[in-house]
Amino acid sequence: MAESSQNAGTGSVEEEEDENSEDSSLQLELSAFRAQWMSELLPSSGAKRGISRASDLKKKQELAREEKARELFLKAVEEEQNGAVYEAIKYYKSAMQLVPDIEFKINYNRSPDPDRVGGSYLEQNENEIDDLLAYFQQQLTVEHSSQKICEPEVETSQVHISALPMEVLMYIFRWVVSCDLDMRALEQLSLVCRGFYICARDPEIWHAACLRVWGRNCTKILPFTSWREMFLERPRVRYDGVYISKTSYIRQGEESLDGFYRKWHQVEYYRYLRFFPDGQVMMLTTPEEPLATVPRLRSRNTRMESILFGHYRLSQDTDNQTKVYVVVSKRKEEKVSEYQRSRFCRRNPAPDSDRTFHVGLQLSSGGRQRFNKLVWIHHSCHITYRSTGETVITAFDLDKMYTPLFFARVKSYTALSERPL
Repeated sequence: MAESSQNAGTGSVEEEEDENSEDSSLQLELSAFRAQWMSELLPSSGAKRGISRASDLKKKQELAREEKARELFLKAVEEEQNGAVYEAIKYYKSAMQLVPDIEFKINYNRSPDPDRVGGSYLEQNENEIDDLLAYFQQQLTVEHSSQKICEPEVETSQVHISALPMEVLMYIFRWVVSCDLDMRALEQLSLVCRGFYICARDPEIWHAACLRVWGRNCTKILPFTSWREMFLERPRVRYDGVYISKTSYIRQGEESLDGFYRKWHQVEYYRYLRFFPDGQVMMLTTPEEPLATVPRLRSRNTRMESILFGHYRLSQDTDNQTKVYVVVSKRKEEKVSEYQRSRFCRRNPAPDSDRTFHVGLQLSSGGRQRFNKLVWIHHSCHITYRSTGETVITAFDLDKMYTPLFFARVKSYTALSERPL
């Protein structure tokens, strides 16, 4: 009896344990079902997270693709300006494959144009330049108590340029600018280091440059904040190149001997104007192309017979437009001695009149360059007869033959410095 009762008790305990295990498994299944059910009821939160992550990833990929296309496009621009056209085409093609409209998404103020090296500095906001200048001056004052503008990067046994006195260094900077007012070279020099940047912003250099351009008309710095701003913003002609215009037209020729047909001729010729800081100017009209003519205009001692020499002046009228007035004539021949006259049998007779040409031009800016366009507003010829002293003025009609002159920079014009500023 005792054994039977004991066996019955153990059987009931086992049945209770089995029921408990079944209840726990049901609870686990029920909780899993509830969790799945809740996730199915609220799918938007997980979807939103997935969508936001996908959109962020897509934006990052687009930005990286656009940055890569921008680098390739600017590299293509640089190669094209260096003359490597085929390399430039490859970079252009790669950039446009990444972003088809990359050309319209580029900030051209950061353009690697070699003609504008230092040009980004020339077009910066004056407040930014003042802050940068003060920042560099403060840094040099803190780092170098000996008032040196720079320090050699690598130790050397030779004398470094920082050992020169400030007066000598500023004299070197004036040689860099030279009498031709090559301010672009000064801006390039300012990119060397912080000390050269401070020296290139010296007000005396920019004041001297303004005096060379405008003379007594720039005694007051107002309305500009600095002499540098006046030189960069005030309209003026440029000296590091030549203004060129091309004129072409078609005219009727003479009839043939049999009168069967009449020829037509296409005529092309160029006008060249080169200005100098001292007020002198050279003017030339010739059918020769710029490749052959521009090198001859490098020096004002050229021996070209058809070239005209004279002077010019700048005038700013009440309409706030700057005009350039030019008076040119042929250079007078030097007097020949009696001995030389006897040696040459045939000589051109001395002219009985003097001819001078008066030209009026309006200065304007076109494209990305400043002060690079001259528009004709007046052209006349003044003939003075020596025998009577009478002057006859002939004014020319400004028609389509007077095309605007556009500026072209010539590197060889400022390659050498004859005199300091």
